Amino acid sequence: MRSGFVSLTGRPNVGKSTLINALVGHKIAITSDKSGTTRNNIQGIYNDEDSQIVFVDTPGIHKPKHKLGQRLNEEAYYSIDDVDVILFLVDVTEKIGAGDKYVINKLKEIKKPVFLILNKVDRIQKEKLFEIILSYNELYDFKEIIPVSALKNDGIDELIKTLKNYLPDNVKYFPDEDLTNTTLEFRIAELIREKVLRLTSEEIPHAVTCVVENCILKKDKAIINATIIVERDSMKSIIIGKQGAMLKEIGSKARYDIENMINKKVFLEIFVKTIKNWRDKEKYLKELGFYNIEGE
Repeated sequence: MRSGFVSLTGRPNVGKSTLINALVGHKIAITSDKSGTTRNNIQGIYNDEDSQIVFVDTPGIHKPKHKLGQRLNEEAYYSIDDVDVILFLVDVTEKIGAGDKYVINKLKEIKKPVFLILNKVDRIQKEKLFEIILSYNELYDFKEIIPVSALKNDGIDELIKTLKNYLPDNVKYFPDEDLTNTTLEFRIAELIREKVLRLTSEEIPHAVTCVVENCILKKDKAIINATIIVERDSMKSIIIGKQGAMLKEIGSKARYDIENMINKKVFLEIFVKTIKNWRDKEKYLKELGFYNIEGE
């Protein structure tokens, strides 16, 4: 039996959440074009006959400009401190930038095997791939270099196969039926937040928070009450939209994904709440039982 923990790291927006979904074979992390979409260390669990690999999706490492950025970096650093292998994910459609070099310098401080994962290889010509590999090799001595397309599931089997060679012999950490370490309420809230980020484009910052206040699961249906929390009334107006059109679309798309996730008919009601002061927001969330929501 081979088992262990593998961290996905890299700068924001390189496809870490898409990759962990492909590795696990289920959607356990939300995705959007906005940096900072992933706020927590989300574990996705891969099982087969002879192995269990616990993948940890992390917030993108970056030079923080505010409190939320600092907290996201802390989450990312924590995840790479106690794992067996680190996957450093890069977007091959973009040149090596200051963000990539910043992450590599952080990786040099950690004595762990590091794989270079070249994502989005389906978007470039094959002859360019060798040049990209040489460029990254000049910056760090990677244990393995594996090209993938997380979106198209290309290279995923090869990555799993290679990872097994670096994992210790061990017992399984989770039951075979577990796909993630997060609660159902957390995943539902994240799906709603994903729709907010995708549908509102640049109008709403990634600091928007969503919580599930009530989730009643019955035999053939689920009744869910959720709240989207924003900082300004103007943001609340955008999310609600003209005559409630935007909120209706957010709810419709979120409900579709939730029904696919739990295989039940979903009755979803979403409220939008403005809390301008972080301490008031923190108090409100703690009253609901949420203790690990990041501050701005």
